Amino acid sequence: MSSPSATARARELLGVGALTNASMTRWLNGLPGVDQVGADARAAGLGTRSIKTTSKAWAIDTAIGMIDLTTLEGADTESRVRSLCAKAMAPDPGDPTTPQVAAVCIYSDLVPVAVDALRGSNIHVAAVTTAFPAGRATMAVKLTDTRDAVRAGAHEIDMVIDRAAFLSGRYLQVFNEIAAIKAACAQDDANGAANGAAARLKVILETGELATYDNVRRASWLAMLAGADFIKTSTGKLSPAATLPVTLIMLEAVRDWRDLTGTQIGVKPAGGIRTAKDAMTYLVMVNEIAGDDWVDPHWFRFGASSLLNDLLLQRQKLANGRYCGADYVTID
Repeated sequence: MSSPSATARARELLGVGALTNASMTRWLNGLPGVDQVGADARAAGLGTRSIKTTSKAWAIDTAIGMIDLTTLEGADTESRVRSLCAKAMAPDPGDPTTPQVAAVCIYSDLVPVAVDALRGSNIHVAAVTTAFPAGRATMAVKLTDTRDAVRAGAHEIDMVIDRAAFLSGRYLQVFNEIAAIKAACAQDDANGAANGAAARLKVILETGELATYDNVRRASWLAMLAGADFIKTSTGKLSPAATLPVTLIMLEAVRDWRDLTGTQIGVKPAGGIRTAKDAMTYLVMVNEIAGDDWVDPHWFRFGASSLLNDLLLQRQKLANGRYCGADYVTID
């Protein structure tokens, strides 16, 4: 079941006495349709912008500070996670002015390892839960997965929506699941009593499976309605993952949501963002579509594993006037 606060807010916004799948369907289908040609053209135009000199240095450091440094492989080990955490804290050991990343994103069973390795830093631990990446599990399993991660010290939860339910038009089911996971993000003790600040919830839409831009817009609004703190493009486990047009639509959604409700929601493109040039294009888009309030790690993140290395190489190029060798950065 959804939390009372999420349900009450949804009833108010939808203007209904009872929240039903029919009322939610009418509301979501009443959102303005996406002009696909226009979205593609706008994204392509933003992709031609370039950032130079001191602005480029700022953009590189800003992008580093927005990374959720990620490892989500079945072969992940404790030593692998500890190595990743060490890199998160000191991305360039030879240059202490290099910013730290925003978070380390891992599977939920490895949260205690990351919490220990990052102790004393300001870097967050983000855990993927809810049977990531497919999301095919019972609600009881999804809730237990999330609660275990939060109790272990996760600051952020990255959940996946039930894409089959969404694509079948079972919007109320998706709403209820997101709202229930949001409630589970509250830190509690072994008896279920509230015990501290809640973990922030990132809702993964897996936009590559949503088929249309209209669905991306509907899923974005549905996630925000249910209590998402962030909306995230992808698991990174299928293609296409993050794309500029999809991210543009999601940025429009959070901008319009704040205009409607006064609440700011973050955006996280994830998967396929590998170069400093890619990252700077996304920063331009964030500024122009949502506004400079979102140009901050609290409101915008990159889900990435290899992006950090290229940003470090570009940073060294600006500092030294030449590219370092490939062995300058670690292989992730």
